[in-house]
Amino acid sequence: MLRILRNGFFGLVFLISLFSAPLPAYAGYPDRPVHWMIGFAAGGPVDIVARIMAQWLSDRLGQQFIVENRTGSGGNIAAAAAIASPADGYTLLFVAPNNAISTSLYKKLPFDFLRDTAPVASIMQLTNMLVVSNAFPAKTVREFIDYCKANPGKISFASSGNGTSVHMSAELFKAMTKCDMVHVPYRGSAIAFPDIISNKVQLIFDNLPSALEQSKGGNVRALGVTSPQRWPTVPDVPTIAETVPGFESVGFYGISAPKGTPPEIVEIVNKAVNEALKDPKLVARLAETGGIPKPMTPAEFGKLVSDETEKWRKVVAFAGVSVD
Repeated sequence: MLRILRNGFFGLVFLISLFSAPLPAYAGYPDRPVHWMIGFAAGGPVDIVARIMAQWLSDRLGQQFIVENRTGSGGNIAAAAAIASPADGYTLLFVAPNNAISTSLYKKLPFDFLRDTAPVASIMQLTNMLVVSNAFPAKTVREFIDYCKANPGKISFASSGNGTSVHMSAELFKAMTKCDMVHVPYRGSAIAFPDIISNKVQLIFDNLPSALEQSKGGNVRALGVTSPQRWPTVPDVPTIAETVPGFESVGFYGISAPKGTPPEIVEIVNKAVNEALKDPKLVARLAETGGIPKPMTPAEFGKLVSDETEKWRKVVAFAGVSVD
């Protein structure tokens, strides 16, 4: 009798298992905190946007999205850490122009970004803004160029690290205007601003979120944006292209994951991010940073990163810079 009951019990368990069909691991994703690698210091533009999005995703998906700042090497330390992590969806990477630029700027990276990552989602498009110390005499881009040429090698520009769009926007400007300026890299623009405000370093071509915050606060003076047309959120700031025809440096923010991350998990995160970009409150917060939401499919975002990689390869070659 005991044997019959036991066999019946295990038979019932077997039948239940057939109909409840072990769901794939990703069906309950996420069931623990997700770590989001950020390549720059806390308080900078990437960090600001990441924390806005991370809070929304945490609330929506029921697990904490932890922003983890891994600074240095123009964001490549964070990229290397993310790429080396298990491809299970619990480590993501904040992607920006620095990842596209590094492919050609750095000659000895331990990874191939396009090969070793899976595109997940686009967050927003943004421009950079040229801001200068209030002590700097120039009040327009034209005056800036004239002053720079009259004082070759005496002006220094900050960046958030080698290979960032902040760095390469300045290098493109140097190449197109023949201005002789000295590069001073930092581990993020938030760290650089105290030196710009005190005029130890005269300027930065920073991502709009933090540049806008500093200029609105009266800490620095905005001279121009790097987009080809005036940026919708700062229409009173002229473009650099109005003085330097053809000058353009427009960036993007998004998310990638280690190659091999299950496409079902990629889809979950992509749909959540795209849903966030329809939330009026979140869109308003991104607008405060100067960003324009750009929802995309994973495939569309992958093409964007690939296209940006090729675009910046040409800029790196034109500017004649490299990091070994």
